[in-house]
Amino acid sequence: MGPPLSNEQAKAAAEAAAAEAKKNNWRMAISVVGPEGELIYFEKMDGAQSSSAALAQAKARTSALFRRPSKVFADQFSAGNAAFMTFPDGARPIASEGGIPIILNGKLSGAIGVSGGTAPQDTVAATAGANAVKP
Repeated sequence: MGPPLSNEQAKAAAEAAAAEAKKNNWRMAISVVGPEGELIYFEKMDGAQSSSAALAQAKARTSALFRRPSKVFADQFSAGNAAFMTFPDGARPIASEGGIPIILNGKLSGAIGVSGGTAPQDTVAATAGANAVKP
């Protein structure tokens, strides 16, 4: 793991994800977490559904703790492998697209989670956010 994202880096990630969402007329919630899944920055766009706030944070946390996109768990669930659902509370991932790790200088520095659109839309916005972060 690398050093956690700064507030400035987390805000840049959220701003880029929100810009992608606005460009496509998507209403989303965006969470940015540090490498241990702790919340650093959150933004909920006007019109985003209430449940998107909790989902965005869960997606970001999953990506940070497991060091991979949350889509990995969605794909596993779709394939019939739900063993991860037996993980204890606090270590259970969410099986939903939209969480992307943020890697800086080859090390995990955090993750971004986006919710409010379709699964692919959430991933597009989260990827835009992750790609906007600079060391």
